[in-house]
Amino acid sequence: MTLDALRFDAATILESLRPWVACESPTWDTAAVGRMMDLAGRDLALLGASVERIPGRMGFGDCLRARIPHPRAGTPGILLLGHMDTVHPVGTLGTLAWRHDGGRCYGPGLFDMKGGNMLMLAALRALQDAAVPTALPVTILFTSDEEVGSPSTRDLIEAEAARHRYVLVPEPARADGGVVVARYAIARYRIATHGRPSHAGAQLAAGASAIREMARQILAIEGMSGDSPTYSVGIVRGGAWSNCVAMLCEAEVLTMARTAADLAQADAAMAGLRAVGEGCRVTVTPGPVRPLWERGNPGGERLYAAARDLAAGLGFAITAQASGGGSDGNFTGALGIPTLDGLGVRGDGAHTLEEHIVIDSLPERARLLAGLLATLD
Repeated sequence: MTLDALRFDAATILESLRPWVACESPTWDTAAVGRMMDLAGRDLALLGASVERIPGRMGFGDCLRARIPHPRAGTPGILLLGHMDTVHPVGTLGTLAWRHDGGRCYGPGLFDMKGGNMLMLAALRALQDAAVPTALPVTILFTSDEEVGSPSTRDLIEAEAARHRYVLVPEPARADGGVVVARYAIARYRIATHGRPSHAGAQLAAGASAIREMARQILAIEGMSGDSPTYSVGIVRGGAWSNCVAMLCEAEVLTMARTAADLAQADAAMAGLRAVGEGCRVTVTPGPVRPLWERGNPGGERLYAAARDLAAGLGFAITAQASGGGSDGNFTGALGIPTLDGLGVRGDGAHTLEEHIVIDSLPERARLLAGLLATLD
């Protein structure tokens, strides 16, 4: 049987996806993430998988691990790795409603990465319907905190990946449909500026504003950005009363580094921040780090070649690319486990109110995943 004979219908995949997108699941809302895991767990059970709920920790939601029955169960196989949390708060559907517009479909989390996660299930279902066995046992792991750097799940991801021969990650495809074979390092930092409080109306000069100090720090931090490393301040919180000179302001910084030397440079630069204003001080706390995943692992190269050849047989090309956007593939690739990322849907607008997928990419990408599942050994 050829892969072209497997049945994939974009409308059917979208019908399965719509309840997932309607179940908004921002990272920090553990109840919302739990509802999403309930939906995914039921769909996995319908595939015949044995589904295990793994309790969350550090204030994050639960994860799901599902194993597809296989004669070689317990031997190293294929790990399908995805996250079910999104950056969109509950209520985003009011602005970014599920809708079709030409060949596109819009919705929060649809592109990053519920669409890719559903492709995994669609590929497995099509293989089952055609009575085509996977060559290796298949495990699915859905995690709950990828969008904030996977601080509570990194150990789970690495431990599960170490039991497998391959890791497939259906994060969004590249703009040209290519896949990801390397990812740059991503590091996060929490910064706090500390000032001296005073009454803003009666004794303004007696105070030292933590907010003003943070404003100086933000300009300095973002001013250090180059091609690599880059620096971006994404969250700022400070002050409690307009008539009080703020004594505390906090911010979160994300850096991207293409090389280990660039990552060390970023770390030194952040550790070296010093207050500018009199009466102020700055503290920096390192956060989660996604390690550098470099290309060159022989097993990874063979995995990409297998995917490239399958795609060519299906009538399209997939290029191999490095990406500045982090994913849980950073962890598995950095461990040396053959990993192929960016296997998900084509689209654009991740993390924005224009997030969408290209509908025609659903059967194409699902068929590629099915081919990998059927042939990897």
